[in-house]
Amino acid sequence: MNIPQSQSTADGFTNTPINKIYDVIIVGAGPIGLATAVGLRKRGIDNILVIDQTRAFRQVGQVVDLLPNGLKALKYLDERAYQAVKTANLTFTNYQPAEEEKTTAVIEPKLPKPSLEWVSKNFQGQKVRAIPLSFDVWFSEYGEGRVSISWYNLQTALRQLLPEDQVKPNHRCINVVDEPELGCIRIDCVSSANVEANPYAYWLDTQSENSDSTPQPSLTKSFRAKLIVAADGINSTVRQILYADSSNLPFATPEYSGFAAISCREILDIPQELRSHIEEKFLAESPILTVANYDLSNRAFSETPRMLLMNRQSMGYLLHVAVPLESLSGKSGSDLRNLGLQELEKAGFPKVLQELVQLSPPENIFQRPYYIHRAAMDENILPSWSAGRVVLVGDAAHGMPPFMAQGANQGLEDAMVMTTLITNIAQENHWHNQQAIASAFDKYERLRRPFMEYIQQATLTQFPHSSNQAWQEYSNKVYRRNFEQITSELLV
Repeated sequence: MNIPQSQSTADGFTNTPINKIYDVIIVGAGPIGLATAVGLRKRGIDNILVIDQTRAFRQVGQVVDLLPNGLKALKYLDERAYQAVKTANLTFTNYQPAEEEKTTAVIEPKLPKPSLEWVSKNFQGQKVRAIPLSFDVWFSEYGEGRVSISWYNLQTALRQLLPEDQVKPNHRCINVVDEPELGCIRIDCVSSANVEANPYAYWLDTQSENSDSTPQPSLTKSFRAKLIVAADGINSTVRQILYADSSNLPFATPEYSGFAAISCREILDIPQELRSHIEEKFLAESPILTVANYDLSNRAFSETPRMLLMNRQSMGYLLHVAVPLESLSGKSGSDLRNLGLQELEKAGFPKVLQELVQLSPPENIFQRPYYIHRAAMDENILPSWSAGRVVLVGDAAHGMPPFMAQGANQGLEDAMVMTTLITNIAQENHWHNQQAIASAFDKYERLRRPFMEYIQQATLTQFPHSSNQAWQEYSNKVYRRNFEQITSELLV
């Protein structure tokens, strides 16, 4: 990949005054970008900047499960960050979004009390597996706990550890330009009141503010840095710029994974008889569980629908379905409900659960296609995660569906590795040593790519669910690793 080099006048940004060159600019103020910034500051690298395209930090997003591997990485980055996230850990509460949020976001339920379990059941209501939700149970088993937290609260806990002037919202990256004569990279941004539709958003809401098409004034601004860490998500602009005019161009934008979610956050008018039947056979005092055909013998488990049932003051559900992307195109409300019912019926789901879906209010139904950046297309096609002074981390490098709850956790592992490598560059004063930078980024890829191939395979095929032995082997491989050894090996 080749980063475009500076032109003398053509792009309109080259006359921007050179006021400052940052050590590191991080693109993306989500949890992974912020965690990277926190880790760098902890190690004395404070000439940094975090930019994000969002116009304001709003209470949107979904619940994130931070599992032992993610929490180990976060603790390595900064003990304060680890403690802040533990403090912000959620329990089931009666969160009610503000009126202005209700049509623009889906806030998924907050997590059950630590003494409860996330249960998986078959169509007969028999328990197949139970995953404890207690921090202490996970800590006892794997040497680190489990924390469940809303995306916004996680973002806020990390953002508050950084000086306010180091995190700039409303700066959307539109260009990345190499400036070798200055020994840096220039990043061009635009600040605008417009909100553009994002097909890779957590949930697709056709009635959202994205429908605003009234042109608004915009401002342009450039920043310079010795290194850029792109943590700007699955629809990464930086990735698209790096992959342009290169052999990686086909992988610039994410690929549809073949899976999607259909969600109804609230069903109020449920007949008492139906509610009682569902509660007794499936929920059984658990506020959240997964129902699937665990008795399959001749069809891949990953191809069959899974239904997450959530029981608070009202019931809601989330369906994971394997459907073509075109079957979702333009669908909302009752069309989505019918698609979900069709998939449940084909899979032989119990009638009571089909009846529940039939009662879904159309205005409460949302869709989310799941996209992926494959860590490897095959053994000969490995889309690069870096070019020159720029490196991709988190979903920008290897985004995937959330079935194994590893997206944020693997992103935090990236942040841990990248913080270690950049700290070494700073300590050796190798900011202008292109060979040292390339070697560091190569170490990052050689360490992280094989493990991401394994995680993505587990996510797409769901092989850990095939048996208790497979689940244990997966858990040991993912959660029991020695992170101090991993980071020390990076410096060899």
